[in-house]
Amino acid sequence: MYHLSSLKQVGLFITFEGIEGCGKTTQIKLLAPWLKERGHSVCVTYEPGGTLLGQEIRKILLSPNFSPAKETELLLYLAERAEHVEKVIRPGLEESKIVLCDRYHDSTLAYQGYGRGLEFEWVNNLFKQLKWPKPDLTFLLDCPVEVGFKRLRGRSLDRIEGEKMAFHQRVREGFLSLAQMEPERIKVIDATQSIENIQIQIREWIKQYGL
Repeated sequence: MYHLSSLKQVGLFITFEGIEGCGKTTQIKLLAPWLKERGHSVCVTYEPGGTLLGQEIRKILLSPNFSPAKETELLLYLAERAEHVEKVIRPGLEESKIVLCDRYHDSTLAYQGYGRGLEFEWVNNLFKQLKWPKPDLTFLLDCPVEVGFKRLRGRSLDRIEGEKMAFHQRVREGFLSLAQMEPERIKVIDATQSIENIQIQIREWIKQYGL
């Protein structure tokens, strides 16, 4: 059993991770009002794009008109995160809110590290050196790449979504490797289940934090 008081005296930072089409956004939309009904102050945000500047960086990152070098791509994501942390995440935590974030540093490790092939320790050390908040709890919604992309049918794909399947498979394997490294923080949930069952499991984990 985990309690907020045993973690820190500010808010709780919960992130949602997974490949394209895994259902992160849907689950956050279901979780936020449930937490509010239980009397908690909630901040819902996302990456990239959780700030005004971040929205502009997001346009560049996801536009099929650009093909940045992998190092450029990484640094753009980190620039977006720097703004996001200082303008949204850290203030939310300092106000004792539960911050629910759709993607964060685990996505950077999975996409730019495992997916693009950038050196893992180098990418991770950048995060540590910048002293950004680390999530207290992360939900990894895992499903086969084919399942995720089946859910995306009928919509225009952005630059990242449009990568080859082999890239997305590396990303999925990266997420699962991260979960093996930090099983106490990263909770893997089978995202092929019904939306309702996934939300039930998320809420059960949340309750273990005394919420």
